[in-house]
Amino acid sequence: MALCQPSSRQSRRRLILTGLGWLALLGTLTASPAWALPDGTEQQQIIPILGLTQDRGTAPTGTVAHVLIAFGARKDHNGLVLHFRSGPGRFSHLAQTAIEQAIRRSTHALGLSPDSWTIVLSVPYPGLTVYGESLSAMVALSAVAMSKGDAISPDHVMTGFVTPDGQIGPVGGVPLKGVAAMQAHMRRVLVPDEQDVADQDWTTPFLIQVSPVRSVQQAYQALTEADSPVER
Repeated sequence: MALCQPSSRQSRRRLILTGLGWLALLGTLTASPAWALPDGTEQQQIIPILGLTQDRGTAPTGTVAHVLIAFGARKDHNGLVLHFRSGPGRFSHLAQTAIEQAIRRSTHALGLSPDSWTIVLSVPYPGLTVYGESLSAMVALSAVAMSKGDAISPDHVMTGFVTPDGQIGPVGGVPLKGVAAMQAHMRRVLVPDEQDVADQDWTTPFLIQVSPVRSVQQAYQALTEADSPVER
């Protein structure tokens, strides 16, 4: 996933959020009438996403940004309703398509139906456009968790897309994203088990758990920590 940002330094600073930045963003959104729950949705969450940013003439860098997801389950089963808000920021057409595909493919792999779901997605950064598909698995599995009442910790994040057969497809820039996740104080990062050919071997950043995942089921268990041993 690539993030296209405004040219001002202030806009760039808003992209790279630490834990304190996440709390500040949450307070701003929940206090604003503009971020009230849309009709047909019952709950909302801010979820982290991993991406790459690149200023003109410089090398790309990894970043942790956030998107807002509002979710509701309707009484009818007339099909998935998916809205992408056009402000403050927006999703590119490719990102929108990848997210819809990821939701449909993930629910199919997990034996669920999204036919009664209403989902509204927003980019809370003015002038920012989110490109690419590597955020799509994170968005899709966050929606699944909301539908099931499961919790995904805000210090867990994932990069990857969902293939038609329910696998987690490889994406580029994983080493840079891993460094960004460490700097943003993420605790666990899920990456595709299959490495992108453009990425070289890399060393796991200190004090962060990197979990390669192959399937939607494995990714969901890792995000919700259903794969963690029970302490006795």
